[in-house]
Amino acid sequence: MSELIIRTQGLTKHYVLGSETVKAVRGVDLEIEEGEFVAIMGPSGSGKSTFMNMIGCLDTPTAGEYWLDGQKVSDLSDDQLARVRNGKIGFVFQTFNLLPRATALHNVELPLIYAGVGSKERRRRAQEKLELVGLADRMDHKPPEMSGGQRQRVAVARALVNEPALLLADEPTGNLDSVTSADLMKQLGDLNKAGQTIVLVTHEHDIAEHARRQVHLKDGVIERDFENKPVEAAV
Repeated sequence: MSELIIRTQGLTKHYVLGSETVKAVRGVDLEIEEGEFVAIMGPSGSGKSTFMNMIGCLDTPTAGEYWLDGQKVSDLSDDQLARVRNGKIGFVFQTFNLLPRATALHNVELPLIYAGVGSKERRRRAQEKLELVGLADRMDHKPPEMSGGQRQRVAVARALVNEPALLLADEPTGNLDSVTSADLMKQLGDLNKAGQTIVLVTHEHDIAEHARRQVHLKDGVIERDFENKPVEAAV
């Protein structure tokens, strides 16, 4: 049997804004197994961004419990959460978040520098991940010298360099055109077929169709959760 990467029970997040309490997430129970490719969907205000922040260990719940790769993380301190993020989660964001004056290779090496990995091993692992995403010939290029799609591939390589249990992609195609988006989704699909667990947060139905499972949030709760036959990205 596959192991659970994500398990939430009654996961809840409330924000107090002045005299008002905003109930962003209202008790979500969810299990995601190792090797799944899941799209988290929902309109603005559905709670999907808040939920993503909690499963990405960027925020803590008001109530409920969260286990990531077998470790209960819902009641960890900020410092402990930072260690979990660095060791178990790879992030891909809409805005790439690359250092513009650093090469692709150095951008991918950064998480390994923070992890204290030696320079020779850092370089080897960063090169390996850039080759994996098809950028063997762009390692010495800096982000301004690359296309949007290439920059997002650098971001994917960086997210993978620590061999994370979970790849969390937050609106990764938001700054890409349709052709480049299809190229990136094929890349994510190939990574998933190779065994990488991926959770994709998106509001775009055509992007979610590439996942093997869709979880739709509405008003802070799961409205629908169903298996999906993923489309093959045409590139």
